[in-house]
Amino acid sequence: MDFIKRSKRAIRWLLPGLVVKRWVVTSALGLLIALLGGSIWADLRPIYWLVETIFWFLESITNFLPRSFTGPLVFLVGIALLIWGQGRSFESISQALGTKKDTFLVDALRAKRKLNRGPTIVAIGGGTGLSSLLKGLKRYSSRITAIVTVADDGGSSGILRRELGVQPPGDIRNCLAALATEEPLLTRLFQYRFSSGSGLEGHSFGNLFLSALTSITGSLEKAITASSRVLSVQGQVVPATNADVQLWAELENGERIDGESAIGKAPLPIVRIGCYPSDPPALPRAIEAIKKAELILIGPGSLYTSVLPNLLVPQIVNAIQKSKAPKLYICNLMTQPGETDGLDVSGHVRAIEAQLASRGITKRLFNSILAQSELAPSPLVEYYKSKGAEPVICRKEELREKGYAVFQDSLQGLKATPTLRHDPKSLARAIMRFYRKGKKSN
Repeated sequence: MDFIKRSKRAIRWLLPGLVVKRWVVTSALGLLIALLGGSIWADLRPIYWLVETIFWFLESITNFLPRSFTGPLVFLVGIALLIWGQGRSFESISQALGTKKDTFLVDALRAKRKLNRGPTIVAIGGGTGLSSLLKGLKRYSSRITAIVTVADDGGSSGILRRELGVQPPGDIRNCLAALATEEPLLTRLFQYRFSSGSGLEGHSFGNLFLSALTSITGSLEKAITASSRVLSVQGQVVPATNADVQLWAELENGERIDGESAIGKAPLPIVRIGCYPSDPPALPRAIEAIKKAELILIGPGSLYTSVLPNLLVPQIVNAIQKSKAPKLYICNLMTQPGETDGLDVSGHVRAIEAQLASRGITKRLFNSILAQSELAPSPLVEYYKSKGAEPVICRKEELREKGYAVFQDSLQGLKATPTLRHDPKSLARAIMRFYRKGKKSN
């Protein structure tokens, strides 16, 4: 049984696309040529000795056993030695590379090859929405760039921002953990939050780690690069800006409130948001990623505190508009009390359009929308309603009349969960269907 399994694994090495066979053949050819060169250098005598030895050995064997028996026997012994030797070699390489115990090198190489051929994706947002999206997308591509808002001023991130003068690391930490391929224990450590201890309570290890690295390296961007190596991040995480951004929001009565944490609890509907300093610069890596993107995703996430803050960076908006890649807006499942009360999908889109218009931008940022199909009544939906959150209703025809392509799917997944959030796998599947459909039509 073990021999059959090994033989099947050996056959899988013959599948195309692993970029291994060509180099094994090249190495064998190189060895043969080197031996030939050595023989020529030695006046061809080693070749004569080798040929004579082989003929003597074959003659000796065939004197005792018939050719019809010795031929297949020697052939099978050679094949068995080849399979055994190659298997042990690749097993040693697999152990050296630290691949997971239950994963064979051939399978790891095939998976890596598949991910390397995935589309170049840029995901723009923040909060738990973006990290959920990334968890699903990393199953389809390793060429992912997450552009993350850095306007958080609450919780652990807010304390570190005020006391150390660093950019808030919370959303970035979540994205790094979501894209990590390293041991789960290391990822859990990065996400670990201290529940006690004077000065430590409420802080996550990852936030402290990123803040310390920022001080050591001199910038959050370099700290993220170093952390990405530690966690073997599949893709890259880039802050939207390196400026110390402070959000403000204007309410419908003309009042202004300052700070991301205050905006999330706005007492009245929000008309528009802005930031200090206005027009912060984008990081070159973010702009470069958008230029190379084959698919640009905006959302999901809190409308005014995760999605729109990225659009306060003019260079990012400009790069998205110039890109010829398909652009998809992913709407939230539920409204957020104090931020998007009463807004349906059209309301979310209007808010984005109004925000851009307030900055003199009239050209649309996206033409396609992905929304949740109608949620069936359930105790969980009723529980959310009791807390002031409602399902975000999608009125397809209204949006299509305005020229938007609307796609609906079951984005919360089929399994019962304690929260109404996007399911990473379901969301990623819907996005890849959208991407492939667009690719076929083009």
